[in-house]
Amino acid sequence: MSLSKLKTIILAIFISGLTVAIILNPKESLDASTRGLSIWWEVVFPSLLPFFIVSELLIGFGVVKFIGVLLEPLMRPIFRVPGVGGFVWAMGMASGNPAGAKLTARMRQEKQLTTVQAERLVSFTSSSNPLFIFGAVAVGFFDNPSLGILLAASHYLGNLGVGLTMRFYGGSDSVIQPKKKKSFFSPLSIALKELHATRVSETRPLGKMLGDAVISSIQTLLMIGGFIILFSVFNKILAIISVTEIIGLIFSGFLAFFHIATDLSVPLITGIFEITLGNQLVSETNANLLDKVMIASFILAFGGLSIQAQVASILADTDIRFKPFFIARILQGFYSSFIAYLLFKPLYLNLQAHNTSDLPVILMTNGPEWAKIYWEIVIHTGPIITLASLLLYIILYGKRNVFTKLS
Repeated sequence: MSLSKLKTIILAIFISGLTVAIILNPKESLDASTRGLSIWWEVVFPSLLPFFIVSELLIGFGVVKFIGVLLEPLMRPIFRVPGVGGFVWAMGMASGNPAGAKLTARMRQEKQLTTVQAERLVSFTSSSNPLFIFGAVAVGFFDNPSLGILLAASHYLGNLGVGLTMRFYGGSDSVIQPKKKKSFFSPLSIALKELHATRVSETRPLGKMLGDAVISSIQTLLMIGGFIILFSVFNKILAIISVTEIIGLIFSGFLAFFHIATDLSVPLITGIFEITLGNQLVSETNANLLDKVMIASFILAFGGLSIQAQVASILADTDIRFKPFFIARILQGFYSSFIAYLLFKPLYLNLQAHNTSDLPVILMTNGPEWAKIYWEIVIHTGPIITLASLLLYIILYGKRNVFTKLS
């Protein structure tokens, strides 16, 4: 039997088994599906939509090329990617997964990146946004706002570590950029020329550009929502049939080797599949705080197979390979966990020992819980934003694809 036929049989058995499990556990599947829908409806959609739309407009008007020229002297020597990588990295950190992958794919389609450069870039621009780290994990799950500083520092420094590691990926670049260094004002003048040239070459009127940005962004978010719901159900089914516990026993030995509480094995497995539920389970265990922070950092860095499936779907429209991204997520998981271990005392214990009145408001444990307030605002306004955006999408899509054909 050929390997291709064996793969076909395995996939068929897996999908059939998952279908049967869902049929036999309708209530649990519905609850998991509703939970996934709630996460997408309340948080993911309203959080990512503005960034996606604005990113499309910035690309269309040439602002990204302008930023790319200015950041070229920084990004190319350090990470071996063009200057536009700086824009992708910043937007990825601000808006969270899978924005970095979407923008990298867009840059590749615009031919602003080679395939290898895109694979380097997507590997370290995948991150959770600050709102999720501070609001959901630190405040919502751990009920400890000051823990967000530690989690965010380990997470984003892990991103940096992956970027520095992946600069060695792919060998020598096939395209050597000539050095142009005439004067102090040269980079700015070149950037302005690129900005103007891109804006002039864009033939779509502003209304058409805005409509395209909205439609493209919402279509991507609908795909993301489907993956979130699917993996939420999949994770629940694995827990019901005890697969999670069985795999957890294997991981217990791995955690014991690193002197980490074995109680965290099941939350770790859950987090490998779905980041939100995994971190919630981590916070509910009786393990010591350092162990929980290290595992939470790993889960945040790895991103969960749900997010990775979203990224794989986005990259499928390009020639960017998924394998380097997957390896980078494992690397970042270990980097972030190790950094959390190193920074636990200076960024958490030492700050806890100080008088809170001597600290900035953002670091005060007993101060205004800005993250909690912001998180609650998103939870309450998110469904309204999502509903309004979907209605706008239906109107725009209908106007362009239905009414145009009828007329």
